[in-house]
Amino acid sequence: MEYVELEPREIPMALLLEADPSEDSIESYLDESWCYAAKQDNQILGVCVVKLIGENVAEIFNVSVSPAHQQQGIGSKVLAFALKQLARHDVKRVELGTGTFGYQLTYYQRAGFRVDSVIMNHFIDHYPEPIFENGIQHQDMLRLYIEL
Repeated sequence: MEYVELEPREIPMALLLEADPSEDSIESYLDESWCYAAKQDNQILGVCVVKLIGENVAEIFNVSVSPAHQQQGIGSKVLAFALKQLARHDVKRVELGTGTFGYQLTYYQRAGFRVDSVIMNHFIDHYPEPIFENGIQHQDMLRLYIEL
């Protein structure tokens, strides 16, 4: 497995849709982003998409792994690779938004992210279709951060 930086348009849309169900949402952040990927045999298995949003502050917009390769640690390794690369870009704080429950929240907390704030009704107001996980509708977004 190799971990590399790729151009945003090199990342397959199908892979990005694994973590964000809205193509419009993806299009809003993909350009001008840094894309870090896990590749094996010239195939992109996982990706972390990050964009600079302020002085020394970046936001993770998408971390996804192809369904056939999930639960193998690829997402955690590509996230760790991305954080290391961001530190080299002099990024001091990394932020992201995620649901208030579910595996994504646990995943980011295991990586050291902490809760910063809650955005009420984010998933209701910004996505045309309801997003469900384990039979529960995502409504509010947790804003998380990590200091590098």
